[in-house]
Amino acid sequence: MKRKLLGSGIALVVLLSVTAFFAPTDKYFEITRNLDIFASLFKEVNAYYVDEIDPEKSIRVGIDAMLASLDPYTNYIPEEDLDAYVTMTTGEYGGIGALIGYLDNKVMITMPNEGFPADKAGVRIGDEIIEVDGVKCDGKNTQEVSALLKGNSGTEVKIKVKRGEEILDFNITRAKIVIKNVPYHGMVNGDVGYIKLTEFTTGAASEVKSALLDLKKQGAEKIVLDLRGNPGGILQEATAICNLFLPKDKLVVETKYKTSNWNQLYKTTSRPIDTEIPLAVLTSSGSASASEIVSGTIQDYDRGVLVGRRTFGKGLVQTTRPLGYNTQLKITVAKYYTPSGRCIQAIDYAHRNEDGSVGKIPDSLKVAFKTANGRTVYDGGGITPDVKVEAEYFSPVALSLLSEAYLFNYANEYFRAHEAEVPDMKTYVVSEDEYNKFLASFDKSTLHYKTELEQAILKFENDAKKTNQVELISDELNALKLAASHDQKSDLKKHKEEIKQLLSEEIVARYHLFKGEIANSLSHDPDLDKAIEILNDQAEYQRILSANL
Repeated sequence: MKRKLLGSGIALVVLLSVTAFFAPTDKYFEITRNLDIFASLFKEVNAYYVDEIDPEKSIRVGIDAMLASLDPYTNYIPEEDLDAYVTMTTGEYGGIGALIGYLDNKVMITMPNEGFPADKAGVRIGDEIIEVDGVKCDGKNTQEVSALLKGNSGTEVKIKVKRGEEILDFNITRAKIVIKNVPYHGMVNGDVGYIKLTEFTTGAASEVKSALLDLKKQGAEKIVLDLRGNPGGILQEATAICNLFLPKDKLVVETKYKTSNWNQLYKTTSRPIDTEIPLAVLTSSGSASASEIVSGTIQDYDRGVLVGRRTFGKGLVQTTRPLGYNTQLKITVAKYYTPSGRCIQAIDYAHRNEDGSVGKIPDSLKVAFKTANGRTVYDGGGITPDVKVEAEYFSPVALSLLSEAYLFNYANEYFRAHEAEVPDMKTYVVSEDEYNKFLASFDKSTLHYKTELEQAILKFENDAKKTNQVELISDELNALKLAASHDQKSDLKKHKEEIKQLLSEEIVARYHLFKGEIANSLSHDPDLDKAIEILNDQAEYQRILSANL
C-alpha cells in the first residue's frame, strides 16, 4: 500500500511539474510560445511578402537586434566569421604572416610579421597584392584577399605583387602564425626598461616574463608596462602577468555569475619575478578587459603607478557556446571584480565617448573602495590612472597625410632609394631637407581635410538645414567659411614637427618592421616621459602610492 501511495505521489508531482512548465506565467512557456510565434510569422512573411525574402539575412537581422538589447559584447558568430574570431582570441592562424590594408584604392601589405613566411620570402611593406593563386585581386576588399592568403600550415600560396614599377612573384609556404603579444621591449632611459603588450592571447604572460628577465639582465631597475590600446583577451594570461610582480596566493580577480556557486577566484599561483622593482603602467581609453584586470590589480595592491588616461570600462566576461552548423554564440556570462571589490564595467552602455570608452560618470553613481595602502579608488567605469596625462590628438592635416597614404607612399619610395642606409630605430628623425622633399613629392591640391573650426562650422550649417534656417544666415555663413578656410602651406609649416615624427616612424618601419615603429615613437611620447619622470623620483613615486594624497 505504501508503495502504491508513493507511486501516486510521484505521478502527482510529475503532473504538477508539467502543468507548471506550461503555465502562462512560466518563463519557459513564454520562450516556447514566442519562438512558435516567430517561426509562424517568418513562414507567413516568406510565403506572402511581395518580394523574395533572404532567410539567412532576415533571421540574422533578428538575431543581431535581440543580442544588441543585451550588451555590446554578446554576439552571434556565423560560420564565415569563425576563423577570424579564433584568430582574435588565440593569436593563431594559418597563413603567410602579414597584415594587409586598403590604401590608395589598392590592397597592400602594411606590415609583414618579423620572422614569418612573408618576411622570409622578401615581401615588403607597400607591396600591392595583384594576384593570389591566379585569382586577380582587382576590385576585392581586404577580407576577400585575406581569405585567399590564409590556409592550412604547410600548403603553398603563389602571390603576385607590384612594387613600384616592378611585378614580382612569390611562392610562399604557409605556416602556423602566432601573433606576438610583446612586439617590442627595450631600455628607454638609463635604467628604465619598457615592455609593450598589445594583446592577451595565448602565451602573453610568458612573453612578458621573458621581456622582463631580459631587461633585468640589461640593467633595468625600473619597469614601464605599456597597456595603451590593448583590447584584452584571456583572463588567465592577465592573472599570470600580475603574478610576475605580486607574491603567490594574492587575489587578482573574482568573476561573479548569475548563479553564485559558479563564481570563481583567480589568484597568483607561482613565485613572482620581482615584487620590489618600481613599476609604471601606461593606460589609455583603448585599454580594456584583461588590460583593466592588470592595471586595476596593480593599483589595488599599490604595486605600481598608473599613468595616462582612464581605461575603456569593460568588466564583463565572455564565453562561446556552440549553436550547430559551425556557428557560435559569444555570450557575457559574468562580471569581474578587482581585489578591492571594484567592478570596472561601465554603469551603462549608452553614455560613451566617440571611441567607445566610458563617458562622464556622475559622482553620485560612483562607489568608493580602498587600495592596500588605504587610497580611495572608484568603480563605475574603467580604471582611473594615478597620474593623468592629457591625450594628444593629431592635427587634421597630419591625419589627412596618414589616412590618404601620403606618408605611407613616401616611406616606400624612400626605402627603395636608401635600402642600404639602415637607420637607428630609436633615434632616427627625418631631416629638414628630407621633409622638404616629402612636401615636394605630392600635389597639395589633392590633400583634403578640414580643421576643427571648419568642422564646427559644417556641423552648424547642417543643424541650420534641419531647422530650415540656413537661407536666413547664408551670407553670414559664407563669410564665416571664407574667414575660417585653412591655409595648407601654413598648416604644413605649423605642424611640421608632428608630421616629421609620423614620417620618421613610417620610414623606420620599412627597415625594422613593427618593433622599429614602436621604438621610434617612444622618442616623443608624453605618457612615457611622465612615467620615467615619476620612476626616477622615488620620493614622488612613494608619495603617489601612499594614502596621504
